[in-house]
Amino acid sequence: MSQSSRVKTGKVADAAQAERISAERPKGGKLIGTRRQFLAGAAAAGAVGALGFPAIKAKAAETGPVKFGLLEDQSGNFALFGLPKLHATQLAIKEINDGFTLMSGPTGPGGTGKDGAFTEQVDVLVPSNDKGINGREVTLISPDPQSEPRMYQQLTKRLGLQDEADVIMGAFASANREAMRPVIDQMKKMYWYNNQYEGGVADKYTFCTGAVAEQQIIPAMQYCISKFGKRIYIPAADYNFGQLSAMWTRAMAPLLGGEVVGQEFIPLSVTDFTSTIARIEQAKPDWLMMYITGQNHANFYPQANAAGLKRPMGSSINLAQGYEHKRFAPPALAGMNVAVSYMEEIPTPRNQAFVKRFRKMFPDEPYIQQEAHSAYVATHLYAVACRLAKTTEQGAVMEVLESGIGIEAPAGWMFMDPATHHMSQHIRMASCDEKHNITFVQEWPSIEPWWTRRLGVNLVKTPEFKQYTPADDPAFKKFL
Repeated sequence: MSQSSRVKTGKVADAAQAERISAERPKGGKLIGTRRQFLAGAAAAGAVGALGFPAIKAKAAETGPVKFGLLEDQSGNFALFGLPKLHATQLAIKEINDGFTLMSGPTGPGGTGKDGAFTEQVDVLVPSNDKGINGREVTLISPDPQSEPRMYQQLTKRLGLQDEADVIMGAFASANREAMRPVIDQMKKMYWYNNQYEGGVADKYTFCTGAVAEQQIIPAMQYCISKFGKRIYIPAADYNFGQLSAMWTRAMAPLLGGEVVGQEFIPLSVTDFTSTIARIEQAKPDWLMMYITGQNHANFYPQANAAGLKRPMGSSINLAQGYEHKRFAPPALAGMNVAVSYMEEIPTPRNQAFVKRFRKMFPDEPYIQQEAHSAYVATHLYAVACRLAKTTEQGAVMEVLESGIGIEAPAGWMFMDPATHHMSQHIRMASCDEKHNITFVQEWPSIEPWWTRRLGVNLVKTPEFKQYTPADDPAFKKFL
């Protein structure tokens, strides 16, 4: 597979467009920023004393293992995505127990220089001088929720109350995350959602390591509008991820010079896309913004190719999630362009070292996708926070996470924004050709999770437990 390290630095929107979409953004909430710029803004948000959330009953003594509760689909419609996340978590736990950690800290030792330019280490995994977390072995409890929201609710409760997990991570689909969050909030348990998603979650107990809409949808749209034209058609999965991602696209299209000429919400059970393909052809779009997901929806691509649908595509989820370029014969994914937080093909030394470690432990894994990377980072970052807190007591760990810490991930440097509990992301524009070769054509070294901060979210100062949508933003609402 061909790879390219020749990239150009990207900007999200021109100055006038950026001004329109950021007029009310809080200080420090830039679309694109250097590492130093983001640290300055986030540090201001994260300067806290008392945390302001309900008291958590601490254990009398921190003995025995540190318990990770993990809910990832090992069967059902989302097993394709859940199993790599499970394996990545297992790899990270093994590394933690063996006495290793990812480089981390307020500035990341060995990381970026004064100008915010990334140095690519041969490997960012280094000795931690701590086998386990504060000398305690990490164990994993990982029942199978079977891609079912009802099972997610039941198992979340079990992990928190029966298994007494110190932290709970997991879920692929947004619907399953939203099934978990009310239970999480009721139990007052720390939860990590390690997945690319539509964005907007503002929850005191939830921490997110995956990319959100402003970090993927906006760059992908800007690239595709400039390259393919303004007329956009949106095929989307019929649940909150697809619906809210489509809303983001409709809101941003006029700001970026685009026009949505049609949209369609498709149930996850659908496997025949004949009628969808016909409606796309009738609308005559310049390109498609794809928000279809799951194993069933992947059938769209070979069917579209067989039907002769030859339109460029943009996305925030394909290639990096479902590795369709590996699973389907060329040229089914030709013309797909995705803003990704991680792909196995990233040709940097630090990523190549990560891939080598992953493959050594899981040689039969078909592909290391971006959610696996997010799960791996989350596991290591939680361990780092516990070491800095010198405890696994939840309040103390959350205080560390809300103080402003970063981590050197295989994809690049990442920073936990205290105000929103989301991470800055190193985003790359991945383009798939007729032979399913991947080329990285554009790069954004640090895109902040700025949108909910623009709406006034600051979980350090004011705990919330909701999900915002573009309809909550006056600047976007008028375009919906």
